[in-house]
Amino acid sequence: MRICVCGGGNLGHVVAGFIAAQNGHEVSVLTRQPERWAQRLTIETPNDELLTGTLAAVSTDAKQVISNAEMVLLCLPGFSIHDVLLQIREYLKPGTAVGSVISSTGFFLEAMNTLPLQTPLFGFQRVPFISRIVEYGQRARLMGYKESLSVAIEQCADAEQLRRQLEALFKTPTFLLENYYEASLSNSNPLLHPARLYDLWKDWHEGIVYPHVPLFYEEWTEEAAQMYIDMDAELQRLLLELPVKKGSIPTVLDYYESSDAASLAAKLRSIEAFKGIKAPMKAVGDSYVPDFTSRYFTEDFPYGLAIVQRLAHEKNVSTPTIDRICSWGINKSLQ
Repeated sequence: MRICVCGGGNLGHVVAGFIAAQNGHEVSVLTRQPERWAQRLTIETPNDELLTGTLAAVSTDAKQVISNAEMVLLCLPGFSIHDVLLQIREYLKPGTAVGSVISSTGFFLEAMNTLPLQTPLFGFQRVPFISRIVEYGQRARLMGYKESLSVAIEQCADAEQLRRQLEALFKTPTFLLENYYEASLSNSNPLLHPARLYDLWKDWHEGIVYPHVPLFYEEWTEEAAQMYIDMDAELQRLLLELPVKKGSIPTVLDYYESSDAASLAAKLRSIEAFKGIKAPMKAVGDSYVPDFTSRYFTEDFPYGLAIVQRLAHEKNVSTPTIDRICSWGINKSLQ
């Protein structure tokens, strides 16, 4: 297949390199910094295998990399999706499927409003890989695989064929969800990250500094875990008001095989792929303060948690924990 990956971040690197390393696929990348990319992209895997793929093109020109694409994969933050969809829409061939590696940042709503009618759309419920750039444009690390993937497909005449294509591309068992709500409403990053951020800095104000940067997951607290559980309970009540299959979005306790806040916190602290990830902070002299301009704030609150909150309010579902944490995070991101 001829595939275009949109986005030059952590996921963009790993997705492009992983697919390009498979025989028979022609992979291009749409990015703002094509001059920083090498033609060959190396991916380090968790089992110390090196995957090397050759890219067909890397460009900032949508016409060059979209016109012949048979599939477009967005690896983008929520705030970039609308602009990139506008950029690519006039160059899409009829029948070219457009999808997002993560759907909880409003992808389906943006795509349905922006792209030509009947453009096949797909979006994953959770990201296929945990990814980190090692050397920009040349090398990245695939830090963790999922045992299986779930994907929503809309406006597609043969959803099963597209599901099989995605399963082959990502080399992971892939299951079809019933509708885009089941991919768009996630209790992963949109709830996970805000719970931890609120726990860390709900009492922060100008003048408070910290001597070190905490580890985001390895120092996860029971208080953060309880907030995560409480927000998830509110999300689960919302799902009862929507046409989604029961169990399509498992509770966080089920997903992480936990029974309460203590066991959930212990589980999150133990996940190998999460180790070494630091909280978003910036240096002020020899000390540190929260970085409210980080993607944790600019992505997970306005393009994650706020989407859940807005839909819950439309359905008259009470969300006191989500309301409190979402309001705090958006206010901080605007400072």
